[in-house]
Amino acid sequence: LSLQAGLAVLLKAERLFHSSYHSQAVHIRPICRVSGGLRAPSFTTPKGKSKALLGHCMATPSFAQLPSVSLVQDASCLAVSWELRQTLTVVFDSFSSGQGKKDWSLFKMFSRTLTDACPLASESKVYVDISPKNKENELLEVTPTPTSVHEAVVQGEKKTYAVYDLLSPSLFNTSRSLNVQLKWKRPEDSSELPIPVLHAHRYVSGYGLQTGEISTLISNTHPYRAFPVLLLETVPWYLRLYVHTLTITTKGKENKPS
Repeated sequence: LSLQAGLAVLLKAERLFHSSYHSQAVHIRPICRVSGGLRAPSFTTPKGKSKALLGHCMATPSFAQLPSVSLVQDASCLAVSWELRQTLTVVFDSFSSGQGKKDWSLFKMFSRTLTDACPLASESKVYVDISPKNKENELLEVTPTPTSVHEAVVQGEKKTYAVYDLLSPSLFNTSRSLNVQLKWKRPEDSSELPIPVLHAHRYVSGYGLQTGEISTLISNTHPYRAFPVLLLETVPWYLRLYVHTLTITTKGKENKPS
């Protein structure tokens, strides 16, 4: 992995590890070939082999569904290929670090800008979430002008993304680098950012190994829809957890884990 071209230019260690949260993952799974190749169905989220997703509310960690690739499995499965997917999730609290301002840019977060696409990538795109929230889209200004706009349905909500295609010749015509910026057209107060429909809060109670507890509160504020949740806890090495003490409570009723 070269750090001199493409989206990998943004992988600056001192900035990534200085964030509020980061997570790296490697996914490997078998894929059945269809008619000598891989066949993908229609997508409800942006797609690309080399991509980044940015939102205009970067300060609030959310469980929004990120773009992902889903391939159709052939029932006969006469030939099998292996899919390798690497993901990096980073949350920057630009709202707090910016003294209550919601403005952000690639350079402010990563101390770098994009200069070109990876020469080996067939697709290299940056997606910026510009979905309207209480007509706030009228106050947003994204620069430079995106190469296209993509709409998708994520968790039952309509999302709008500004797309920057790094392989588009017109993207670097006026400038040698791409520094995506989101600004508010008028000064905003320091009010809290809107809470996502599905959000989580973790806190510690008690003390010591005998009475200490780590609690995670997951809230779904959607009026009628339920969502599947996969919870991954990151626990420091010096903490000893006992699985038999795990308790799950939903709407005031305890659910015994299977």
